[in-house]
Amino acid sequence: MPKLAVIQMSMTQVLQENVDKAVQLVREAASRGAQIILLPELFENYYFCQLEREDYFELAHPVENHPFLNTFQELAKELEVVLPVSFFEKAGQAHYNSLAVFDADGTFMGVYRKSHIPDGPGYEEKYYFNPGETGFKTWQTRYGNVGVGICWDQWYPECARIMSLLGADLLLYPTAIGSEPAEVASPNSHHMWQRAMLGHAVSNSTYVAAANRIGTEKIEHAEATFYGHSFISDYTGEIQQELPEGQEGILYLDLDFKEARKFRAGMGFFRDRRPQLYGPLLTLDGKTRQ
Repeated sequence: MPKLAVIQMSMTQVLQENVDKAVQLVREAASRGAQIILLPELFENYYFCQLEREDYFELAHPVENHPFLNTFQELAKELEVVLPVSFFEKAGQAHYNSLAVFDADGTFMGVYRKSHIPDGPGYEEKYYFNPGETGFKTWQTRYGNVGVGICWDQWYPECARIMSLLGADLLLYPTAIGSEPAEVASPNSHHMWQRAMLGHAVSNSTYVAAANRIGTEKIEHAEATFYGHSFISDYTGEIQQELPEGQEGILYLDLDFKEARKFRAGMGFFRDRRPQLYGPLLTLDGKTRQ
């Protein structure tokens, strides 16, 4: 059975400090037997999307000659681990919230670009990121079939369902989520955040895990405290491991994909799907068009 590790960490505004910390935590996880290791979203810096500032586009880099992706590619090969790595991508004149996946032999499996882009006080992502056009992906790695969405993707059952239809046995979500600015009415609750993903675990009979950041990050007049609560759920939607707010650490869980597949087949969720009736899902207003 492969072992999953989920890393919860704080960040600084110094790229190399964050990369060094991430490398250290990946090494620690691998030393304890982890074979699939998840880091948080955009761990290279503070969560700069709190504000709209032209200067922060300078943080984006192309995949080619990227300042740290090669470091994690070499690390994946050395430690023989699967590493999904979040980064701010520049591609021509476009900018994406992206994720590169490295297999356990160091193979670069490709890039997923975040599909659902939030926009609101404290989370001004539409200013920085083009909507991803890669489509949802499931990666056939050495240790199993892994689907990876990015943060806001985790709220959408369609995303989880498609990755599961593509064969995912494990759904991973690198995340940056925490407090809301005072003018926002929605609650600062990690419970709702977790429940959304636990629903994906239940409806797809699939392991689900999320890696969040922690710490208070102040950029000019803006300030956010990221609430952690990274977790791993089994394929029945039961949380097996969880970290509290404010604590760095690593979660571990052995994944029994064989049992999960048997359970999934028995539940019949995929047998009883009626995709021919789901036309309204392909529209914005719910009206099926010919």
